[in-house]
Amino acid sequence: MAIINWLGITESLLFAAGDGGLTLKQLAQVLEIEEFEAAGIIEELKERYEKEEERGIGLMELAGTYQLATKREHAPYLKKLVESSQPQTLSQAALETLAIVAYKQPITRAEIEDIRGVKTESALHTLVVKGLIQETGRSEGPGRPILYGTTKEFLDCFGLRDLAELPPLSEELTSAEPEEADLFFEQFEQVFSNES
Repeated sequence: MAIINWLGITESLLFAAGDGGLTLKQLAQVLEIEEFEAAGIIEELKERYEKEEERGIGLMELAGTYQLATKREHAPYLKKLVESSQPQTLSQAALETLAIVAYKQPITRAEIEDIRGVKTESALHTLVVKGLIQETGRSEGPGRPILYGTTKEFLDCFGLRDLAELPPLSEELTSAEPEEADLFFEQFEQVFSNES
């Protein structure tokens, strides 16, 4: 029988948990072990990070939550990376989806797909990951589909104080009929390429 690599699994879990981190209780539940055993794994992992000076990350505890973090001595390089990063552009599909969500929110994936005429799952995922849209609730319709809306990051990204500052769309585009969709997206892209 294969030996379980608890250290590697724990490292993966901490990485996946991101800034939220994990408590000993959460770790023990996922690994299906006792909390004292989880504490031992965490301690061993922490010691390895401290011993291996060439490692770029370490394990830290904040208010009973453990998370992976970059080492402080690397901060100047991380700062340079953030300052030099070029803004990432959105694909046409993501931009079209964002335009629809911005003007029609709250809106379901099915409603977005009706307007775009194509599947939009990947574009929605990209926009959620980039923090431009978020789940805002559930529709009252059959299956209670997820409703999407824009985030504060969306407003910040486009220099808006609130949604009322979205540029008005011409009357014929507010219905967003499929044959008018290209004009809708083109207008959205033009307005925001000028403002961003």
